[in-house]
Amino acid sequence: MTNKQSSHHYNREILDMTIHPLEISHAMEICHWRYEAPFNCYNWPAWEQMKKDEIEFGDSVLRASQYAAVLDNQLELIGFAQFFPIAGVTRLGLGLRPDLCSRGLGPSFTKLIVSEAKRRTPHNEIDLEVIAWNTRAIRAYQQAGFQITDTYSRSTPAGFAECHCMVYGIAEP
Repeated sequence: MTNKQSSHHYNREILDMTIHPLEISHAMEICHWRYEAPFNCYNWPAWEQMKKDEIEFGDSVLRASQYAAVLDNQLELIGFAQFFPIAGVTRLGLGLRPDLCSRGLGPSFTKLIVSEAKRRTPHNEIDLEVIAWNTRAIRAYQQAGFQITDTYSRSTPAGFAECHCMVYGIAEP
């Protein structure tokens, strides 16, 4: 599956993106990514800790069934996706490599992941959760076809936060 994106910013760049299985080497690399504040709440624990505790993609079964790597045309890791199953819904989790954030890639990256979710579970609704202050991500998700349908407080690794549930492909109000 491929998607091309031209940036809306100063440097026009084309980035081919494809979905692949999330390998251990990808998981280890993601654990080294470091986002600047306030986005540092998206940093993962060390790989050895995730593997030991079998947290998320540190669990080999979850990694194989729910996670995917997004690679560029040089097969370098540019992001990841989680396809979390809920009855009748595929909840997406996604992350773009920190140095690629704020470059206009978010909508294309998100659309690629939505296409994969539709391929995996064609009849499921697709949604995601995003912390309400993350306007950068919210804009990208809206440009990719998501709409905010609910707002609530939930527990995050950094404590309770207001979050939006965004659903793909519903008509705007």
